[in-house]
Amino acid sequence: MKKVWLSKVVLGLVLISILISSFACSAKTDIGKTSKTAPEIEVDSWLNTEPLTLKKLRGKIVVLEFWAIWCPPCRKSIPHLIKMHNNYKDKGVVLISITDEPLNKIRSFVNENKMTYPIGLGGSTSKKYKVSGIPHAVIIDRDGAIIWKGHPMAGLDEALKKAVGE
Repeated sequence: MKKVWLSKVVLGLVLISILISSFACSAKTDIGKTSKTAPEIEVDSWLNTEPLTLKKLRGKIVVLEFWAIWCPPCRKSIPHLIKMHNNYKDKGVVLISITDEPLNKIRSFVNENKMTYPIGLGGSTSKKYKVSGIPHAVIIDRDGAIIWKGHPMAGLDEALKKAVGE
């Protein structure tokens, strides 16, 4: 009886933490163009690309998306991000996903899910952007300024269309 009760408590805590994470990231923030330059990307390694920096990407719109395999809302948004990448890659938009998980966990997941866009692993980027919950996305304009941040399924599409001029 104690094991059943303990299992229910643990399951309840896991569900509560997922809900809190979802609500923490669900608020979108359209902060408009700021004079502050977005912090540089710093990751330990890359998949699907040579090393990238915002300095090298100046002149392009950059979407940073912070995620993890263990995060159900993150996994749910991946097909949408793949579609977004395919729709905007020829319009001067670069989608970069950043995770703190190790390469040995990520490589097969990325291949299985056909995530062909750049994936950054480890590093300090999420701390620089003060990411407190995932999934979380940031749009950086062609001049290197943050113009939007929030949950990728709550306003990212509209903000990206506006940034591209559609």
